[in-house]
Amino acid sequence: MSRYNPGVRCTSCSRTEAMPTIPDRAWRDERVYQALAAWDFGAVLRLIRHRCGLSQKTIQDLTGLAQGFISSAERGLKEINGRETIIELLTGLGLPSDLRPLLLTPFAQVESQRLVEAIDPVLPWTAARMVTSLEAAVGGTMNGLNRRSVIALGGAGLTHYILQAAIAPPEAVAATTRNGISVSGKLLASLQSTTDALRQADASHGSGNLARAATAHLKVLLGLLKEGDFNEETGRRLAAVTADTAIQTGWYHFDGGAHAVAHNLLLAALRAAHASGDSRLRAGALSFLAIHGYSAGDPRDAVTAARTARQVIADQDAPALHAMLLTRQARGHARLREENQALNALEEARLLCDRGRGEDDPHWLYWINTGEIMGQTGSCLLDLGRPDQAAEAFADARNAFAPEEVRTRAQFLSRAATAQMRAGDVEAGTATGHEVLALVTGIRSARLDDNLATMLTEARRYSSAAPAQDLLEHGQTVMEERAA
Repeated sequence: MSRYNPGVRCTSCSRTEAMPTIPDRAWRDERVYQALAAWDFGAVLRLIRHRCGLSQKTIQDLTGLAQGFISSAERGLKEINGRETIIELLTGLGLPSDLRPLLLTPFAQVESQRLVEAIDPVLPWTAARMVTSLEAAVGGTMNGLNRRSVIALGGAGLTHYILQAAIAPPEAVAATTRNGISVSGKLLASLQSTTDALRQADASHGSGNLARAATAHLKVLLGLLKEGDFNEETGRRLAAVTADTAIQTGWYHFDGGAHAVAHNLLLAALRAAHASGDSRLRAGALSFLAIHGYSAGDPRDAVTAARTARQVIADQDAPALHAMLLTRQARGHARLREENQALNALEEARLLCDRGRGEDDPHWLYWINTGEIMGQTGSCLLDLGRPDQAAEAFADARNAFAPEEVRTRAQFLSRAATAQMRAGDVEAGTATGHEVLALVTGIRSARLDDNLATMLTEARRYSSAAPAQDLLEHGQTVMEERAA
């Protein structure tokens, strides 16, 4: 399997320079093991850097931590225990997967309490707690789980949750003899096909039409987890189908504007993905938590989730999956106005996308292509206050979507119209706006509604011009129909 290296975008030219990586042998030292187990990350930094012969500046480029902070941490003058800093360090240095359990020693668990308080509702990472979390997310019995705590999970608590998902070893999904429905491979294939069919419908019709059906489908899977008969191998497969379905169900609710419900479903999906043992599904769940972060929460959580997801799949030949995660990371950086980081991530995503699909790219990631990368680039540039360049990126994206992907096309075109008008090209922006309004009939999506509202707000800046007046009149009619 190959491992993808982050690249650094040269500020004075167009090339992307390869970033050095930490070789596996650098970790194979008893002193490094002891430092990891003790959560002495200053010592980890010092040992790894010296064993590789790297400068503090290179470590800064790898981890995003300031050089002065790295120097102080190595000398024991500062502790690495702040929000997301541990994630940045471990993902940047490329902690080998077989060393992650060292972070779960009793001493580490005691030390980790300094990062987060009242985290009991989301631990431990067991198969039983996966079922409990799914029950809470779909509105079933609580079994002692505090719903308010799950909803409130964010900030340092969410960072810790993400870290646990990355490093906790999966518990065996135990064989059962409940005299319930026998879970066969044929049944699982049928259930997966339903999840896949709903996913395909989303790009055309919008998630608002799918959330109820997907929730019902997820409840069927939850019932099989609780009462079905299956061996360990089948249990893993059942957890995988459940994770995929919970991810999609969370997305449908999010796209429909139910952000708290979506957040709970995605947290539960991450547990099911963890139980399945499929690191790609864990990355998928984290990618949607990243969308939640940059759209409705803290953009820093988006960066944390996306970077952790890339670490989780570091041993996978999955360029498309890496590219998708980099666009999520870039959106978080753009919302934080971290321009260089956003553009670097987008450039690496483009290069990975150009490689084509890898051996380990999952079947559910069929929609990553150059158009998606350029559309996300346009969204980032719009957030960064560069509407003229955003309009160019959206123009490159517009013809890359299949005709049946109506909702996806409408999303990007609405942002393109906003970018064109914001750049001062009222005629082009209003023409694109009319094109969008002609597409949206029958599509239910709160995110699309938000984009349409932003587009029309931009048009009001030019309301004295005839093209903008026409667009506003058309838009008012369409928005009234959508609200009816």
